[in-house]
Amino acid sequence: MKDRPARIAAIHGLAGFGRSSLTAVIPTLSAMGVQVCPIPTAVLSTHTGFGDAEIRDLTDFIQPCAAHYQKLGIAFEGVYSGFLSNASQAREVAALMAAYPEALSVVDPVMGDHGRKYRTCTPELTEAIRWLVHSADLITPNPTEAALLLGEPYSHTPFTQRQLKSMLARLAELGPRYIVITGVEMATGECASAGFDRQQNAFWKVGYDYVPMAYPGTGDIFASVLTGGMITGDSFPIAMDRATKFCELVIKTTFSYGADTRHGVMLEKCLEWLAHREVLGDFQPL
Repeated sequence: MKDRPARIAAIHGLAGFGRSSLTAVIPTLSAMGVQVCPIPTAVLSTHTGFGDAEIRDLTDFIQPCAAHYQKLGIAFEGVYSGFLSNASQAREVAALMAAYPEALSVVDPVMGDHGRKYRTCTPELTEAIRWLVHSADLITPNPTEAALLLGEPYSHTPFTQRQLKSMLARLAELGPRYIVITGVEMATGECASAGFDRQQNAFWKVGYDYVPMAYPGTGDIFASVLTGGMITGDSFPIAMDRATKFCELVIKTTFSYGADTRHGVMLEKCLEWLAHREVLGDFQPL
């Protein structure tokens, strides 16, 4: 037994208000008993959904910070990237992943949602993230990001099972062993997270109740719970189940209060659920 908790290097943005990026990642993983060592890619006054956020790029901080961690001999069970503020940061993330080959390498390819790119996602950044996923063990795109990674047009049509399996398999050809597409609308009317374990050739899905509201930061929370679960002993489908159900819980909780969507989900009211490590077992083969 280790004399410390599992540890993750989290390479993300830090938005002061709005419960996204590191302000969502750190408490979520901490509630799961995982130590987070943040490496900020940028600091923002708020997430970009507020419009004219103040942003300071921290590209020149990433490599010296990572080098200091390595000099100190700090070990990581996971290296996990999210919001990147420019294309050159992808090289720094890949270098850190290569420095910890035994760690779970996770790329949450933050590029867009609902068929649209985020305003911070340039064509150069899109190409850099496509390149970066080759270094990942696990990626967590939404349908918009999955289409961007594959260089395909986004379709507003719900997925058939065959289409979803095809997209997951083609994403796996980019390099990752594990792929989860979040926020999937299926032709059956079901909403689900859909995953593929390339090594086991196993497809999985976890259904959830749709709530007619979109909140920033839920992708960060999903990827954090999934990553935290996998490095603390969950199987891939159990970790998918945990991440999907926790996101459903925080979204329903926030929706019930009628909170301003730009403020993000009411994470603080729900973190205790993660500490209990409850497993509902709602995952199914896809």
